[in-house]
Amino acid sequence: MDHDVKQGLEKASEGAKHTLSGWVAAVGLAERWVARSERVDALLEGLATGLTGQERARAQHLFYGVVRWSSRLEAALEGLMMHPPRTKVRAVLLVAGFELLESAAENQALGDGGVAKIIHHAVEQAKSVASPKEAKLVNAVMRKMSARLAVKPADLAIEFAHPEWLVARWLRQFGPVITRQLLSWNQQPAPVYARWRPAFAGGAEGQTERVVPEFLAPTAWAGFYEVKAGKWAEVRQLANEGVIYLQDPSTRLSIDLLAPQAGEVILDACAAPGGKSLFIADVMKTGKIVALDQPAEPGKIDLRLLRLKENLARSPQGVEVAMIEADLTKVGSVFYKNLNLPESYDAVLLDAPCSNTGVMRHRIDVKWRLQDGDFARHAEQQVELLHAAARLVKVGGRIVYSTCSVDAAENEQVIKTFFDSRAGGPFKLARSAQAYPWVDGHDGAGAFLLIKG
Repeated sequence: MDHDVKQGLEKASEGAKHTLSGWVAAVGLAERWVARSERVDALLEGLATGLTGQERARAQHLFYGVVRWSSRLEAALEGLMMHPPRTKVRAVLLVAGFELLESAAENQALGDGGVAKIIHHAVEQAKSVASPKEAKLVNAVMRKMSARLAVKPADLAIEFAHPEWLVARWLRQFGPVITRQLLSWNQQPAPVYARWRPAFAGGAEGQTERVVPEFLAPTAWAGFYEVKAGKWAEVRQLANEGVIYLQDPSTRLSIDLLAPQAGEVILDACAAPGGKSLFIADVMKTGKIVALDQPAEPGKIDLRLLRLKENLARSPQGVEVAMIEADLTKVGSVFYKNLNLPESYDAVLLDAPCSNTGVMRHRIDVKWRLQDGDFARHAEQQVELLHAAARLVKVGGRIVYSTCSVDAAENEQVIKTFFDSRAGGPFKLARSAQAYPWVDGHDGAGAFLLIKG
């Protein structure tokens, strides 16, 4: 752990006199992200426990803003300092820069006084999290930075803080109007949605079934509710009781196509962290689900597998579940037989690993980790997984292939490649569904129902 972050955590534990603020915590997170390119989700797992709920939310909001807008913020900093500052100081500049950018985007009449207030706060914080000398640097740099951030960039990639190559790819695929809509969508904070689980919402014997609380707002998608701010303790309680599961409405596309039936035996072939496995179980009510995913690396704990185990434990009582750690492409029927598992299935859900281009509103650092060559690499793996899944489907059974990508290379083209191969011969494409964020108002996803003749 970085020395400055450690000091901050120690101060937080001393009580109200030294309460760690969300702003300072955001600087600590930004510092580690800039210095070591750590994954955002992993960084948030280690967020200081001394933060109140409000300050924790503030830390996450500011940190997410830095990650979402990092290239635009860095562009505004370029050339303003003769020598690169300490990473801590750069993190202070990025957090404060995002505050300026956010305020301008919300059409607040900042004026000179509003800008000065943000700069003054950053300078005062820099005195303690960095040093008085560095605080003077922050003051000088932010005055120039604020002027740059007030000007709308001519470059689309800089304006919406996305990699140039990715914007160029989307311009070729979607054209300028839709690309701008997608870029704008990705830069907005994502609402939190909850799926209501009726089987777990009934009261005890003699009690009335509980009503959906007011802080869960109805949406256009049946069974999904938007979680309003300010009731997180109650939301957490409902989630712990299994009454709700926090899940984007886009997940319904693949489950609707799969159409699980009572008593079926279904394989969720890329199951972690288990949200779709739980969705399947809720729909089928009785039957068996085998949830399979890649094993953890030796000596490491895989949080996604831990969550898969937790989610499977919340399945309805009538659904038998089995969790398997294995590579789908490297195990055959003998493997399943040795584990006393079915060697063929009524249905297979293959929610394949992908570029995540449909969920960048949630996975905010994906765009900075993604490379142009990843699309071809993902597509090759997706076809391989589809071939492996095809071997496990009964005659008359079905596969639903799905991604959280908006890219045709990982959706339609993968299906075409599959049908052009020998493995695709017995299958027919029955239905498909594609969600685009700028059209559907939720995450992007592709889903394809294949029936085995």
